[in-house]
Amino acid sequence: MSTTLETTTPPAAPAPERATRLSQPLRLALYALVALAVLSLIRVLTDANDLTSAGTVSAALTLAVPIGLAGLGGLWSERAGVVNIGLEGMMILGTFGAGWIGWQHGPWAGLLTAVLFGLIGGLVHAVATVTFGVDHVVSGVAINILGLGVTQYLAGELLADSPGGGETQSPPISALPRPSVPGLDGVLEPLEKHHWFLISDIAGILRGLLTNVSILTVLAVLLVIASYVILWQTPFGLRLRSVGEDPHAAESLGVKVRLYKYIAVAVSGGLAGLAGGFLAIVASGIYREGQTGGRGYIGLAAMIFGNWRPGGLMMGAGLFGYTDAMQLRNAVAVHALLLVVFALLLVVTALNLYRRKWVTAAVGLVFAVLSLVWYLNSDELPGPITTMTPYVTTLLVLALSAQRLRMPKADGLVYRPEGK
Repeated sequence: MSTTLETTTPPAAPAPERATRLSQPLRLALYALVALAVLSLIRVLTDANDLTSAGTVSAALTLAVPIGLAGLGGLWSERAGVVNIGLEGMMILGTFGAGWIGWQHGPWAGLLTAVLFGLIGGLVHAVATVTFGVDHVVSGVAINILGLGVTQYLAGELLADSPGGGETQSPPISALPRPSVPGLDGVLEPLEKHHWFLISDIAGILRGLLTNVSILTVLAVLLVIASYVILWQTPFGLRLRSVGEDPHAAESLGVKVRLYKYIAVAVSGGLAGLAGGFLAIVASGIYREGQTGGRGYIGLAAMIFGNWRPGGLMMGAGLFGYTDAMQLRNAVAVHALLLVVFALLLVVTALNLYRRKWVTAAVGLVFAVLSLVWYLNSDELPGPITTMTPYVTTLLVLALSAQRLRMPKADGLVYRPEGK
């Protein structure tokens, strides 16, 4: 009598349950709430009420927008594989265009001219890099020199005899509308003046963001959102980004690589020109020679800080704008900024420890301790140090943040079509 051996498969072990992860918007909201709580605590401890006042937030917004627009221009260009060091020159062209036409025909005409002048600078950069294969950095530096020289010449020719203007500045430009959310200021202002923990800080921030805001600031935010939608949610954006990753593979799939590069660099120049127009019309109300102050380069740094993505770019621009606004406020607030730097560096150190980057974490911790010691052993910051605060803070966070930066693979490479 034979027996049949039956093999049985043991039951599979239950799959381990994955930890529930918060969605990205919820994570960002949580980070913002924690940062606000820390900032509020520092404000209460130091009595530096300008840390979260509506005036500081409004000034930070005005300072951050041109940097963000320039960085957004750099993002468009580099996502298509073209490094745009020439953002500064395109901004300079935009400031002059806004000042020259703005005082004669109004701010909206000035803005359109600023975009047009920046776009022309972008097209020159595209012709040099895409068509003739010039090194991207060399072309960008040339654009910066050309932008400065051209505007100086044109200002001497076109503004020298203007009423209230001259060879280095334009006459005053009419202001753009500054809308507010109706009824909001009357509700938030009393809350802010009570200086309560967290509640007054939220009220001050909302007042700065939602009342008396330039219409161009609203447009800038919409442009950031539109750029994300176009570049990451549309077939056009997918093709443009593929050009920046592997142009030859994109070409083999029928993508017109040179056309997409031209479009991206032209948009980049237009956005940089708009950033220059913002400086002339909104921030100053007048064109002045040298008013860009290197913001094109700072925009490029903000783009890198943001890992070539719009959301991160806004954070980088906001960081510089906030620290720059702080050095324009009172001495107590600027001194309290040392504690803000201490808190920022502690967060960066914790992230580096979590990612097991021991050396970077140690360096961050050293700078954090130095910031705390400096605060405890001083009453105010010297004038030159106060002026340098936004640059030093931004450089520290850029240098020590442990982001996994990944630039487009073909960024900066000279493209030559197959068979040529």
